[in-house]
Amino acid sequence: MPFSETTDEHTEDYWTKHYERFLKPLIEECQLEAHLSKPLRGDITRQIILDLVKSPVVVADLTDANPNVYWELGVRQSFMHGTITIAQEGTKLPFDISSKGILFYDSTHLDEDDFRNSFKAAIEDCLEHPDRPDSRVLETLSGRGSLYEIIRRDETLRRLAAVLSECGYNIGVLKLIIAQVQSNQDDPVNRKISPARFRPWAAELLATNRYVDEDQPFYQLTEKYLSHLTVINDQLGRWGSAARPTEKWLLEQEEKMVKYFEEFKGRIETVRDDIEQKQC
Repeated sequence: MPFSETTDEHTEDYWTKHYERFLKPLIEECQLEAHLSKPLRGDITRQIILDLVKSPVVVADLTDANPNVYWELGVRQSFMHGTITIAQEGTKLPFDISSKGILFYDSTHLDEDDFRNSFKAAIEDCLEHPDRPDSRVLETLSGRGSLYEIIRRDETLRRLAAVLSECGYNIGVLKLIIAQVQSNQDDPVNRKISPARFRPWAAELLATNRYVDEDQPFYQLTEKYLSHLTVINDQLGRWGSAARPTEKWLLEQEEKMVKYFEEFKGRIETVRDDIEQKQC
């Protein structure tokens, strides 16, 4: 709210009495401690911002369209719900907030039963339902269907695309390794060892961050896939020193490896498709 003169009628003394004799007692009747966002010593802007973000309830008096009040209201509504907007009867509101619920009080502060009841009811509602939306800004930036959700969904799809690309690479590497092993079986004298290794990084990020809303079996499948990559890479590291047992093991495990790789890739594709359908 303003704390210095805004009009000839609304002097600094008026705003002081408006707060001390009218608003503060109403707030304290709700068992809350009232604080006025009035500049003190130190980093003024920083302290005001912290108060606006941390306070469970913020009341903004829009009378006389004070620029500081609107700035503070913008800060509050970018971070938190639980904001009550009030104004003196006759106040002209800008289009941006004209549709927002405003509690109007009489200029004399005398016949105010309706305002008092509505004001205290609004405070109690903020305390009982702190997540109930009252900020168009915050609703747009966070929550279902919001800008935040859209950005998060797009980022999730990009990460899943990386997992699928990595799966495709690993399936290709598996085919090359098995083909080389079979070639070595046919011509052991000219045995060649593939330097290729399986990539786990995108799948590791999925298993660690759990950035898709899936159940425990999905992440168990992810961890099983990663475990197989680790085991196979370890075996490939022994290929040079123990060629025959390594190749024998790879041929024995081929069917199982293909199954795990394809199962994991198919599950990721299903999750991706589900997310893309929700986007439409």
